[in-house]
Amino acid sequence: MIRAIVLAAGKGKRMKSRRTKVLHEICGRPMLWYVLEALRGGGIHEIVVVVNDELAARIGEFEVPGVLQSERLGTGHAVRVALEHLEPRSGGRIVIACGDMPLVTAELFASMAGVLDDEAGSAMALVTAKMPLPSSFGRVVRRGSAVERIVEVSDATPAELAIDEMNTGIYAFREEELRDVVARLNADNAQGEYYLTDAVASFADAGKPVRAVPACDHLDVLGINDRTELAQARKEMNARLCAHYMRDGVTIVDPGTTYVEPELEIGADSVIYPNTTITRLSRLGRDCVIGPNSRLSNVRLGERVTVRESVVSDAAIGDGVTIGPFAHLRGEAHLADGVHVGNFVEIKKSSLARGVKVGHLAYLGDATVGEDSNIGAGTITCNFDGEQKNETVVGRDVLIGSNTSLVAPVEVGDGALTGAGSVVTKDVPAGERVAGNPARPLPKKNA
Repeated sequence: MIRAIVLAAGKGKRMKSRRTKVLHEICGRPMLWYVLEALRGGGIHEIVVVVNDELAARIGEFEVPGVLQSERLGTGHAVRVALEHLEPRSGGRIVIACGDMPLVTAELFASMAGVLDDEAGSAMALVTAKMPLPSSFGRVVRRGSAVERIVEVSDATPAELAIDEMNTGIYAFREEELRDVVARLNADNAQGEYYLTDAVASFADAGKPVRAVPACDHLDVLGINDRTELAQARKEMNARLCAHYMRDGVTIVDPGTTYVEPELEIGADSVIYPNTTITRLSRLGRDCVIGPNSRLSNVRLGERVTVRESVVSDAAIGDGVTIGPFAHLRGEAHLADGVHVGNFVEIKKSSLARGVKVGHLAYLGDATVGEDSNIGAGTITCNFDGEQKNETVVGRDVLIGSNTSLVAPVEVGDGALTGAGSVVTKDVPAGERVAGNPARPLPKKNA
């Protein structure tokens, strides 16, 4: 049985933030989220997180239990706190991970999960990485090929600081050995803390091998200590995500200026142009064209949708819709198949039926528009009366003239027409033609 302890109680003072470090986001998710996903992807599903007070209030969002470390006395102390809340299991394995390591991969955790079974007598395994100097990671000190001890930066000599093999903070232990060594740790060091890394020397002195597992890429084990490293990790994660979507059949013209998140769905043969951001579990159908200079957030797009230089959030869009340039759709906007929304149009909490056209400079808020209606340039729904929002209903095959003001609540019937500059304050019957301020029926032509 393999379990995991994630160390996430540190405040992260170098972040200079009121937010605890592991809740800082990378590509739309807290960095802790990525660590938990990697553990689960590596086959480790029984996880406990060591938390501080702030994280304790939010740990439920991550669907894992948290154990409060009220005093932060080092990594060894954090593991001891966690072990006190875990029922001992004979023959168990425990993986230790860091909550501030968002680029860690599921493959690395999968390899750590079984590494102790591959070498008889090993009590512990640790992931190491060759990293550029200088570095805040602890140094791996070897005697020949064997790992002898780990030296924290604050306790290292100049010669030890020159070592470029680093301890990454990811470990695997035989559970009985971990419980024993953690109980024997002391705080005789410059920081007055209990270092989990002291377990390495303890095992080495007892003749119990400590196995080193080299990371393929030092970026996989990049720990985040400040906002510079946060930006570096965000850039790398975004590049990995773009590569993932491109391998699934999406064309991203410039990954360096395209910003995405995990868990998106983007249909094959879609094209994403530069300076585009797609966030919040958005779902895009096949053959869409997005950008340049566009932002999508929590949207559902059908197939063959074009969004150019526009912002679309909290919206559902049908097939064959064209949006932009410079349109803004928000607040539960719903566009059926074949709708056209042109330049400088804003749509808020409105439903546009099949074939509706809103070409230029319009605002539709709290409105319902029927099939094949045409909304002229400069049209607005006056939906707020100073106390509440009111609805506008436009029927099918309606022609709304340029610069019409629809003063809600109001309804325009099927096949009706409003003249340019009309101020519609009363319902317009089906087939009626109105104009003026306030709008009045136009004289009917003599037969």
